[in-house]
Amino acid sequence: MASSTRADMIRAIFAAYLASDRKFVEDALSDDFRFTSPYDDNIDKPAYFERCWKNSDWIERHELERIFVEGDEAFVTYRCVAKGGQTFRNTEFFVFDGDKVKRIDVYFGATYDNGAFVKQSPPA
Repeated sequence: MASSTRADMIRAIFAAYLASDRKFVEDALSDDFRFTSPYDDNIDKPAYFERCWKNSDWIERHELERIFVEGDEAFVTYRCVAKGGQTFRNTEFFVFDGDKVKRIDVYFGATYDNGAFVKQSPPA
């Protein structure tokens, strides 16, 4: 898969997430998919959909700022705008296996509420 195609796939996954198109995202992820974030440690595909998919209705939009692709790996940095006005910036690291996403690692950035920094507490 060419780097432009991988970047297009990443864009399509973000769009499908906002459109609640679970089927598209399920089909884009490999059967042995793994997901890691500050709250999730190497969870599998079913756990990803159980823990992460059901919590997406609070997001108004993602503003994809940059996508860097090299071979089977890619970084995407985006600004997320919540429906309540909070914003934050994250970076995600994608690993592809053929035309499927095999792994996503998420790195959280700072959160802002109407332009003011919001100090985050670690999860209990």
